[in-house]
Amino acid sequence: MSEWIEVCGLQDLVEGAGVAALVKDTQIALFLLAGKVYALNNYDPVGKANVMSRGMIGDLKGQPMVASPLQKLHYNLETGACMDKEGVVLQNYPVQLKNNRVFIEV
Repeated sequence: MSEWIEVCGLQDLVEGAGVAALVKDTQIALFLLAGKVYALNNYDPVGKANVMSRGMIGDLKGQPMVASPLQKLHYNLETGACMDKEGVVLQNYPVQLKNNRVFIEV
């Protein structure tokens, strides 16, 4: 059964950057890009470390993405799919904003 968990305030996020949050024993990477909040698992499955929140974010071929700071692989912020290596996916989490608070569904 899934539930919505309050993670932080919108003001805690920085446009164009990522932050990590611990939610139910799982590290979640939160990103604010072009006014939209994205949530992915913070664990880099290729680099085998919790570092995705430190990756550079931007746009690749018209898709919002984060580049892993270790392997430089690009992951789609909306789907979590690796854009460079087929079959590699980060778990993504639905995000809601309520009263300038960020909630994710886990």
